[in-house]
Amino acid sequence: MSATVAPDSILRELAALWTQQGQQGDAGVLRACTMTLLVIAEAADDAAALGETVAALMPEHPARAILIRLRGEGERALSQRVYQQCWKPFGQRQQICCEQIEITASDAALADLPSVILPLAVPDLPVILWCQSARLVRRPEFGEIAGMATKVVIDSAAAGDSTDAIVCMADGVRSGGILADLAWTRLTRWRETLARVFENRDTLARLSEVDSVQVRFGPGYETAAWYLAAWAANALASVGQVVTPVISRQDESLRLELSGGTFRVELSRQEDRLVTVVNEQSNCTNLPRPTDYLLMREELGIVRRDAVFERTLASAARLAVSSSSGPS
Repeated sequence: MSATVAPDSILRELAALWTQQGQQGDAGVLRACTMTLLVIAEAADDAAALGETVAALMPEHPARAILIRLRGEGERALSQRVYQQCWKPFGQRQQICCEQIEITASDAALADLPSVILPLAVPDLPVILWCQSARLVRRPEFGEIAGMATKVVIDSAAAGDSTDAIVCMADGVRSGGILADLAWTRLTRWRETLARVFENRDTLARLSEVDSVQVRFGPGYETAAWYLAAWAANALASVGQVVTPVISRQDESLRLELSGGTFRVELSRQEDRLVTVVNEQSNCTNLPRPTDYLLMREELGIVRRDAVFERTLASAARLAVSSSSGPS
């Protein structure tokens, strides 16, 4: 492993790969790219699983993928590897290929990464940063790396300090950044399900009765609870119902309840099921835990600002701060 990586050398290797690929067979090769996908993970993470996730994303979101693997402490060192991901659409002979670059870096070399990554980003296309390393987010070098990205995707559920993570994200959005949180993305089915509940005219007519929003959460669902509570309270406020949500811990996973008088709507995760109760009527649907592939496929389809998420994030950050300063 050397102390430096030359972007020009990597670009020459990529050009050589395309030349070599084009000489194989007579069906031709289509070079596909809609963005630069920058993925940062720890070297100890499952490399095979991450590689499969990135490969699965390519047909729908073809990209020049740059994978940064963090070695942790040690002497200043960087290394590189260049390769391609190729596939054939069903019924076609022509291959579609995307470029992939893998860089391994020690912590001592983190400050060098922006000067390496920036020349490798595809010009005039979005740069999406997916940071799987909660440790890197807390390091000072992360700010400059994130500053190169059009959008930054993290997972606050994996952060050691959930309150700090969500508050930092809210600060980043206020500073003009476009951010996403996979803890929020995991709630898409919850939000869709609750919205469908109120598509019923009879149920919608009772929305004005709601004067209580309660969210209970178990281990690993803290930021999800803040998001759910903030989103529900904001949605009620948009129709004139001002409700202060109550959030508490429990032994189960996650539960949301809207109530008032004799009216009650409850959503809860029970193992791999989402149970919806409207007064005495209940409904149960499958709710498997979404894979990184499904979460990132959704986020890669949203490059612009997500106004609903940003408004919810700001409210959730306030809930997190008040929760940390008061009794649970």
